[in-house]
Amino acid sequence: MKRIAFPGFPPEGLAFLRALQRNNRREWFRPRKHIYEERLWAPMGALVTALNAELAKFAPDYINDPEKAIYRVYRDTRFSHDKTPYKTHIAALFPRRGMQRHVGAGLYFQVSPEGVEVAGGVYLPPPENLLAIRRHLLDHHAEYRRIVSVPAVRRLAGDIVGERLARVPKGFPADHPAAELVRHKQWYFDVTLEAGLAETPRLLPELAKRFRAMIPLVEFFNRPLLKKGGQIRLTPL
Repeated sequence: MKRIAFPGFPPEGLAFLRALQRNNRREWFRPRKHIYEERLWAPMGALVTALNAELAKFAPDYINDPEKAIYRVYRDTRFSHDKTPYKTHIAALFPRRGMQRHVGAGLYFQVSPEGVEVAGGVYLPPPENLLAIRRHLLDHHAEYRRIVSVPAVRRLAGDIVGERLARVPKGFPADHPAAELVRHKQWYFDVTLEAGLAETPRLLPELAKRFRAMIPLVEFFNRPLLKKGGQIRLTPL
């Protein structure tokens, strides 16, 4: 794919999200839904298309159709104390080709009035995949450390974050060099850039260069999962 320009979101897009934060009600949103579609959804589709053209150069297995990549504005409130019906950001996810959302490692970004968040890694793996990743770390912890210690990666992607257990999970040796790593339930980069970036042509190259820095670790985590669309069966350790 050749490079596709993206001029940035129109100012009305972030303005709409700020107003939605104050008026997160169906009776407010419904008569203004066309604003969301024109000033946020449509530009987001154009941005994902342009970002796909960049991914084709260094991560073609993570290209994702805009209709599948972009999250819906509607919140799932079934299990949440927060019953507000709408998300006050717009986001897109780029899983590896052949893998469903969240079963493995992927790339993600979101735009909100608070900033542009860029992330890459493992966020909500199912138990079998979590076990596979932990086993992978036991055998390849030195490679993991080399990836995350590259100066350009640290500058553009920051440190690995995510929830972790208080102690090494059952079945894993507490004295192993990777013991600290396998305590994690999530491993991902997460950086937030200033919100005004979203309204400029600089947004696309900023996303692309940070995704480029994150992709070696994303691929590292997906390596043990590349069977049956990222879903694998494992025998006990």
